[in-house]
Amino acid sequence: MASGSARKINIPLAERLRPQTLGDVIGQQHLLGEGMPLRIAFESGQPHSCILWGPPGVGKTTIARLMASSFDAHFITMSAVLGGVKDIREAVEQAKVWLAQCGDFGGDQGKRTMVFVDEVHRFNKSQQDAFLPHVESGLFTFIGATTENPSFEVNSALLSRATVYVLQPLSEPDLKEIVTVALKNKALAAIEKIAPEAVDRLVAYADGDARRLLNTLESLAVAAGNEKSGAIIDVTDEWLLKVLGEKMRRYDKGGEVFYDTISALHKSVRGSDPDAALYWFMRMLDGGAEPKYMARRLIRMASEDIGLADPRALGIAVAAADVYERLGSPEGELALAECVIYLAIAPKSNAVYKAFNEARALVKKDGTRPVPLHLRNAPTKLMKELDYGKNYRYAHDEEDGFAAGENYFPEGMAAPAFYRPVPRGLEIKIAEKLQALRAKKSTHK
Repeated sequence: MASGSARKINIPLAERLRPQTLGDVIGQQHLLGEGMPLRIAFESGQPHSCILWGPPGVGKTTIARLMASSFDAHFITMSAVLGGVKDIREAVEQAKVWLAQCGDFGGDQGKRTMVFVDEVHRFNKSQQDAFLPHVESGLFTFIGATTENPSFEVNSALLSRATVYVLQPLSEPDLKEIVTVALKNKALAAIEKIAPEAVDRLVAYADGDARRLLNTLESLAVAAGNEKSGAIIDVTDEWLLKVLGEKMRRYDKGGEVFYDTISALHKSVRGSDPDAALYWFMRMLDGGAEPKYMARRLIRMASEDIGLADPRALGIAVAAADVYERLGSPEGELALAECVIYLAIAPKSNAVYKAFNEARALVKKDGTRPVPLHLRNAPTKLMKELDYGKNYRYAHDEEDGFAAGENYFPEGMAAPAFYRPVPRGLEIKIAEKLQALRAKKSTHK
């Protein structure tokens, strides 16, 4: 290259297509739509410190930049992954210089300052504390972006000074709209159109992440240009699989393979086979399944297939989900794997699941029966005069803390037996306790 010649910078497609106005933003309409919280904030002209919480590629950085543009503010950006206290101090000093130039906080003589911290959860407590006095004084508006739960990862003092906005993964229609917009960009000039089934696969692979979608499209454009020597091509599903290989082929998040695999995991847990359960769990993770989805399914399995045979199972499933929420991938995935194994070896019972379904079915068809007077609350004198709560037996004052013979169903209703414990795990003891209570109750009729 000749001396002094400029090096061509290849700007990623995701950056080229970053929205320049609020109207260009695709998705997050629960925050940016008419009458929604962030739209109101933009229209008010009054910036406020906030934390944007959401998964990767959903628009956190875009919204922060649009805030700076909309409020005509100086914009300082830093990454908590790469930065430290030194960067925070430099941002504070720069904000002070701009403040001195404008003469007041955001007055007509100058611009406000916004400090955007990407991955703010990566800053430790002392680093987060360094922002507090300057946010409090109004030296700058603080905007943090995080993929982790701010309740766990952001200091309470900083959290109390910022509004938390929760961003959602982009929907399939949102991602398809992004594909349409992207095809109009010259960076994808080698692609004429993309077949609907190929679009579906791209959207499933993106899994709500616009950046991942655009990076994949850019890779396709490069492959198309190389393979066809610059000729314009149509992207078919077959060509997409050939170019992007196994990572697109082995797992279809929205299709039959996805539901077959989660079914295999669930049935392996139900069948008390920890090795098979762990295998299918790892198959799903390897294929790109969202671990938060997996955590939700494990909680469901604990309630549906184990229930009160081992009440600890539900607590372990919830704890595993919390651990993943705190640590993310890959560290948090180990807690989910531990939960999979525990659920598989735990005693099984669907008694709670069946009782729930039977009770729901009865309530739907039975109509609304009045609450018996002795079970009604009587907070006022009139209600007491109307016999609300009359003759109610306080169980704690009865022998063994049990009001034998008391009826807790509506009058005239035969007492159903929704819950029938199975002879496994803790439900063996529960069944014995219920049998004893019912025997005692029958002697007092």
